[in-house]
Amino acid sequence: MTVTLMWEAKAASGRGAELLAWARAQDLARTPLRREVLTAPGERVLTLTWWPGPYEAPAPELPDPPAELLARPVHRWRFESVAVTEPDGPAA
Repeated sequence: MTVTLMWEAKAASGRGAELLAWARAQDLARTPLRREVLTAPGERVLTLTWWPGPYEAPAPELPDPPAELLARPVHRWRFESVAVTEPDGPAA
C-alpha cells in the first residue's frame, strides 16, 4: 500500500518563482519513496510525496511557507493508491 500526500499553494502576485524555490528547498523528516514538484498557471506550486503504508500511515508533511509568499492558505490532501498502470514501452 502507498499513501500520497498532495500539497498545493498559490503564490502572492509575482512571487511564484520564490514559492517554487522555497518548496523545492524543504527537507522532510524522512525520505519519501518519490517526490515530485509541479507548477501550474496562476503561480501555483504542487508537491506530491509517496510513502509506504495505508491511508492513515504517518508521513511528514511539507510545512506552510512564509505568509508573504502566499495568496491564500495552503491546501493539503491525502490519497491512497488503488492501481498503477505502467506504460508498455516505446511504440514500434
